[in-house]
Amino acid sequence: MAGSANLGYPHRDVTMLLASSFVVVALVFCIATVLALFGVTHVSMSGAEAIERDGLAPGIHAPVWSLVDSAGEVVRSPPRTPLQLIMFTDHSLKSFPSVVDGLREVMAQERLEIVVLTRRRNELAEPVLRLIGLDGIPVLTGSPSLYAAYNVRVTPFAIFVDSAGRVRASSLVNHAWQVTKLLQLADLPLEPENLAPRGRFRRRTAGAGV
Repeated sequence: MAGSANLGYPHRDVTMLLASSFVVVALVFCIATVLALFGVTHVSMSGAEAIERDGLAPGIHAPVWSLVDSAGEVVRSPPRTPLQLIMFTDHSLKSFPSVVDGLREVMAQERLEIVVLTRRRNELAEPVLRLIGLDGIPVLTGSPSLYAAYNVRVTPFAIFVDSAGRVRASSLVNHAWQVTKLLQLADLPLEPENLAPRGRFRRRTAGAGV
């Protein structure tokens, strides 16, 4: 009898082993599902559509600030000039030659003040601007909180602000034509039909119009 009773133990061990394996597989499946969902969410929040929602819409009042440049001069926003172009950049604009070309095209405008606003202190930003022929543009040290106030995550980003403190145009910029197009949009009256929706600029294919 004792010998026959022992025959049940191997069967019970196999059953327990199969049950444990099922639990492990279920846990792995659940973890994989959670990670997949997280990945989809991350992509949707950091993809092109999310970037298109960055910045501030035309007509919104921009943050008010005053910062001191390397020469000790106080730079303010809203500006005293009719328009102010705030270039948001985490790194040197030397990496974006087309954006530099766009800035060269618009910097001769007397009605326009251009400033470079970094997220954190960047000792190389001003020397590099002089090196690439953009000397005279003040480089200001901002902060992550100031970037957040402008809803800027990805750079280089351009925001035009008028003397009343209202946003006139706002977009991520990678090409010269985008800088000049933004200036054209900034000159439009702030009427309902001219308030630009998010995603005005999309990747332009060769030969396509602005």
